[in-house]
Amino acid sequence: MTHILAIDQGTTSSRAILFDAALRPVAQAQAEFSQHFPQPGWVEHDPADLWSTVASTARAAIEKAGIGSDRIAAIGITNQRETTILWDRTTGQPLHKAIVWQDRRTADTCEALRAAGHEPMITARTGLLLDPYFSGTKVKWLLDHIPGARDRAAQGELAFGTVDSWLIWNLTGGRVHATDATNAARTLLYNIASNEWDAEICGLLDIPMQILPEVRDCAAAFGATRPDLFGREIPILGVAGDQQAATVGQACFRPGMMKSTYGTGCFALLNTGADRVPSKNRLLTTIAYRLDGRTTYALEGSIFIAGAVVQWLRDGLKIIREARETQPLAEAAEAAQEVVLVPAFTGLGAPYWRPDCRGAVYGLTRNSGPAEFARAALESVGYQTRDLLEAMRADWGAAAEGVLRVDGGMVASDWTMQFLADILGAPVDRPVVTETTALGAAYLAGLQAGLCPPPEDFARAWALERRFAPAMAAEERDRRYARWQRAVQATMSV
Repeated sequence: MTHILAIDQGTTSSRAILFDAALRPVAQAQAEFSQHFPQPGWVEHDPADLWSTVASTARAAIEKAGIGSDRIAAIGITNQRETTILWDRTTGQPLHKAIVWQDRRTADTCEALRAAGHEPMITARTGLLLDPYFSGTKVKWLLDHIPGARDRAAQGELAFGTVDSWLIWNLTGGRVHATDATNAARTLLYNIASNEWDAEICGLLDIPMQILPEVRDCAAAFGATRPDLFGREIPILGVAGDQQAATVGQACFRPGMMKSTYGTGCFALLNTGADRVPSKNRLLTTIAYRLDGRTTYALEGSIFIAGAVVQWLRDGLKIIREARETQPLAEAAEAAQEVVLVPAFTGLGAPYWRPDCRGAVYGLTRNSGPAEFARAALESVGYQTRDLLEAMRADWGAAAEGVLRVDGGMVASDWTMQFLADILGAPVDRPVVTETTALGAAYLAGLQAGLCPPPEDFARAWALERRFAPAMAAEERDRRYARWQRAVQATMSV
């Protein structure tokens, strides 16, 4: 058995990548699925779509590789985090569409809990803030709005899970209801200090604990697939939420190392080692990974709109047909025009946490056109990243390393990465393998299977493709960032 199958279930598509024992990608398949927007600020997925696209892409990747399933030693899973699913334990049928991490419907619930004084206790135990982003208030909403659901949950008839748990349940034919520590840490229900579900928070949200999955290490046994799926049972040996999997894939194993992933959103993590660092700047304290029962923590900053702003240019404004068109457009924009886009389409994430905000554009002139919009969209990702790193450095101090490792679809744009380095005033390292989320999942499964080396040896194999060094003058960098900050303040005041 010389191969590892990585399942990467994301916000807009599902992918499967088959890696060999040296963690080189051999074959992959990808499938998009429908997004559902039943009301403004609401975002849903059909759980059946998540499962069917995972199953089909996994089979397609194996077929493309031309190998038998008997060559696959293990499966690793990484997934969009916080997205919430509730299903029937007997039939396996979901009771409602999945409520996606971007969804804002529980903003009023979060505000009521905050007004009642519960946020300090919740933050101290979970490392999270009261925001609709996290799973806990989404579960409460489902139990409140599906007739009879809370009674059925209390009787043990229902199961809750983030997407990883839903996939594990379906892959194993309902034999395993489990999650890993990184996904559990994003639910608002998990005590990251004691590493257990928090009974008091569950009681506060009126969530019966019978619905919660078992929490395991990131590299652990999560059951085996049904034999009819791939021709034989394949063990599931690695699970991590997408941003934590990318942290592993980027080999950010030393305290002080930072990575930022640019997918639908942007998520920056700073490894803080065994120290659970409380943030004074409205970042999240979370679990980076848990191996052999030992927890490594991180500070995280979450941006809700990164790659999604390019999708907006394509699908909303229709000024591009493909994402790659943004770079030549940005290069053609008039330098004298200083258009600023604050892409708060689903609210502002860290460090502002304003779910009520919506997007805004500033500095338009009569000559502003597609090129200026494209440049402003790409620049917004850099500005938001600086917001996060400023907060991280304030929380962590001088111990934070000066280099940012990047990955995700947007890092293919040299223009965007150069602007990122310029506005941060720090080097930006793009690795040879940019699909680090799937790589991290594969590594965790391979580690548990005995195919992959320990973390320190894996880190030595990390390879740099290109370093982007800052070239913008400090005065210009600070002037542009101050303009961004004024735009954000104006957006929050509307």
